[in-house]
Amino acid sequence: MPELRRDVVSGRWVIIATERASRPTDFVKGREWAPSDRDRCPFCPGREHETPPEIYAVRPEGPRDGPGWRVRVVPNKYPALRIEGELYAEGAPLFERMDAVGAHEVIVETPEHDTHLGLLPDDHVADVLRTYRERYVDLDRDPRFQYALLFRNHGRTAGASLSHPHSQLIALPVIPRRAEEELDVARRYFADHARCLYCDVVSAELDRRERVVYENDAFLAYEPYASRFPFETWVIPKFHQASFGHLEDEELVELADALRATLHKLHAALDNPPYNFIVHSAPYDPLPEHLYHWHIEIMPRLTSVAGFEWGTGFYINVVPPEQAALFLRDAPARPAAQVPVAVREPVEVHGEVGGQ
Repeated sequence: MPELRRDVVSGRWVIIATERASRPTDFVKGREWAPSDRDRCPFCPGREHETPPEIYAVRPEGPRDGPGWRVRVVPNKYPALRIEGELYAEGAPLFERMDAVGAHEVIVETPEHDTHLGLLPDDHVADVLRTYRERYVDLDRDPRFQYALLFRNHGRTAGASLSHPHSQLIALPVIPRRAEEELDVARRYFADHARCLYCDVVSAELDRRERVVYENDAFLAYEPYASRFPFETWVIPKFHQASFGHLEDEELVELADALRATLHKLHAALDNPPYNFIVHSAPYDPLPEHLYHWHIEIMPRLTSVAGFEWGTGFYINVVPPEQAALFLRDAPARPAAQVPVAVREPVEVHGEVGGQ
């Protein structure tokens, strides 16, 4: 059973997950992906029996746990946390621990093996984002979970162990330290100004426009003023919304356009770089509706974090965000052969309640 351990010095929680040490690896050292990756990929159609039974699927046709799906969600075969168990902390104050109760799901984004979100049509990206939302909301029904993190690792150096396009969702019984830090800053700003910090940042970036990468009616993609990494890019709603789970279908359509366009610009300008993206959302409960603003942080893995960064918490960014934004604005927002299409109505889906 994985366990959570609390570091008494820093206050952060660490997951001790020995089961993940047995994960297979599919790359060859020195390459982003191995040439034979597709031949043994468990996420490709026809190999559904190689994954745990699906939790949820966008499936126009075909039987459950068979081909015919557009998006498929399965439990992680090598989970960092386990859905079974009860929360019970012990060992405080110096050696506090608890069973690592949570959920760890994999969102297989497309049946196509050699693609990614920046290359897919808008309607397919909207299906992926709708799946994100449905699983995010479903796990909120479990009272043991305080926070859910949606993230994507693209490329070997970004931590992906399989090259087939996929994202992950982990529901946690505690609020992560990074989320607590963001909430603390947002609370202080609201106490001083009676306004949402993120809404003010969006307004200021739209006024200045020097760090804007892409926008549509509902979403803004921009390079943060104090970017930690070269080409770090945020996608954020222009309207105030604390929880990713509150997105409406029409807002998902706009988000699909903004996220896909941003990822394609990074793909085209930086030659398909490895990257991580993370959906930062408010905790499940209590929801700080008035002061927090969910957003997506995209971090290309172009440089390494080394001793200075680990020792100080400072980051050294060699590309000013204004230059990065200018470079990305000139990059194409979609593949040359791809034209905008209307996002269709959702197809039939099935799922289970409570993340089981």
